[in-house]
Amino acid sequence: MSVAAGDNPAKAAAPAPQAIPGKMRVGDALIAEGAITREQLDRALAEQKSSQRKLGEMLVENGVISSTVLIRALARVLGVRGVALRHGLVDPALLKAIGAEEAERLRCIPMFKVRGVMTVAMAEPQSLPTIDRLKALTGCKIRPVLSTGADIQEYIKKYAHGGEGGGPDVNAFLTSLAESDVSVVERESVDEGPSTDLDKMVAGSPIVNLVNIAFLTAVRDKASDIHIEPDKKGTRIRYRIDGVLRDLMRPPAGIHASVVSRVKVIGKMDIAEKRLPQEGRVRIVAEGREIDLRVSSMPTLLGEKLVVRILDKQNLRVRMEDLGFRPAALAVFKRVLEMPHGLVLVTGPTGSGKTTTLYSALDLLRSPEVNILTVEDPVEYQLEMVNQIQTNEPIGLTFARALRSILRQDPDVIMVGEIRDQETARVAVQAALTGHLVLATLHTNDAPGTVARLVDMGIEPYLLSSAFNGVVAQRLARTICKGCRTKYFPSEQVLLDAGLSDHAGRPFVKGAGCIQCHDSGFAGRLGVYEVMEVTPTIRRMIHHGRPTHELRDQHRKEGGLTLRQEGVLLAIDHRTSLEEILRVTQVDEEPSAAATPKAAGAAGVVGAGGAKEAA
Repeated sequence: MSVAAGDNPAKAAAPAPQAIPGKMRVGDALIAEGAITREQLDRALAEQKSSQRKLGEMLVENGVISSTVLIRALARVLGVRGVALRHGLVDPALLKAIGAEEAERLRCIPMFKVRGVMTVAMAEPQSLPTIDRLKALTGCKIRPVLSTGADIQEYIKKYAHGGEGGGPDVNAFLTSLAESDVSVVERESVDEGPSTDLDKMVAGSPIVNLVNIAFLTAVRDKASDIHIEPDKKGTRIRYRIDGVLRDLMRPPAGIHASVVSRVKVIGKMDIAEKRLPQEGRVRIVAEGREIDLRVSSMPTLLGEKLVVRILDKQNLRVRMEDLGFRPAALAVFKRVLEMPHGLVLVTGPTGSGKTTTLYSALDLLRSPEVNILTVEDPVEYQLEMVNQIQTNEPIGLTFARALRSILRQDPDVIMVGEIRDQETARVAVQAALTGHLVLATLHTNDAPGTVARLVDMGIEPYLLSSAFNGVVAQRLARTICKGCRTKYFPSEQVLLDAGLSDHAGRPFVKGAGCIQCHDSGFAGRLGVYEVMEVTPTIRRMIHHGRPTHELRDQHRKEGGLTLRQEGVLLAIDHRTSLEEILRVTQVDEEPSAAATPKAAGAAGVVGAGGAKEAA
């Protein structure tokens, strides 16, 4: 976890005091502050001569003063900021940047990182060689603060192997955030639902702080979900970045119920109901912008598990050219959308970006001359010139009922968030047959399999063949981190799996791993799209109820590419790695020579850049 905290230093690290004039020693500074008397100092100095220990640390060990008082006095003598280390002020993940052994040698420990500035607790913050060494190791600007060597040594040992629970606990880093980073408002909106912003950092309780830092860190790291899970040893909090879950923090045992209750309270959920799943929503203001959070609770054997979906409008890309479509696939998709009526589907598993693709289609279609209505659950992002309807099943506003009512609203384009049941599918097909362009999502593995799925839901093949215009199957693949991009040569097995056995000895690209990408080698994602247009031949096959494998073969004969073949071309264009494409796509069934990326590129299906690379 990399914790950002604004431009202000941690409030636990006191403002830099003015250095005491002259060469006042620590003992004199403690007397000046009234922390000890002259007699106590004299006794301590006499004891120090025989023990050869440092005066300040000896006074702390003997219980004469606290470590906080010692740090304050040392900070005054040196003219630097001082901090008393505690759980929640030190980000264990940052220790990996310099290594435990180097941290012990330099007598320092990284605390947190903010926009390229790393705050480091040091026993000797005035040591310029140490600061230079830290700059070289981390690539960050170093902000030194003073702490005791004993505290630094203790926390290095705790966090060198994952620490106590593997991460910070309840007093998380929110006290170090500037108030301008997260404002505090709570209001009700008739049309948008409840809107709750994060509580004020400094005034918050430890539980409030923990929840706030989980939300804020996830927003800043562009995570899509936060998972708060019960564990035998306590609580595990993870977040999903670029489709992969990563540990955020591990609070200790005994506070899971409090964390769950806090999230449920701000999500307007029933905290007394722990036996049934619940859903809630909250709007927070962080980084100066509003962000919607969707909360889902689920009872498990060890307690309730929460998943928070983060809907940040800043991460929404609605231009099709920005999503990852290759030029050839994009041209086919646009041609399907230009038809005046019919059914267009986007398929893929949960979290594959289907809704974003539909929004990009609406962005292409919307205009003052077109009446667009959508039915969604939930409405993830609001679009101008689009009338969006939020389903509400408890009161009977289902997809099917809303869709039937929409037909009386004189629509030109209708978007259905998801076809979940036979009733919704039938109404959508009927709308497509009566002069409307209907866009919807569906859960299938690939484009040709969509037909079998709809037939299985009770749609007659002769109706489907008349309504169906095209389908897009998609996955999300991670893109190479620009900070650690490097060339490499895939193994023979990888090339064989990708259908590129003739590319042996040709370099591809991958990420070596760096601090910016959490050592993953990836930063960001792009879509991999299989676009199948319903041509006259495929329409006749659907009408006669031909099986999926025959539809797939016909799609390939007409120049269509499978998901894996589309992804391989993206890897050839150096937009992702071959291993990533193999991870997110399944093995093609009975690949033929005519359907390989190389042959497809030569046939003109691949865009100009892809054909050149594949040839």
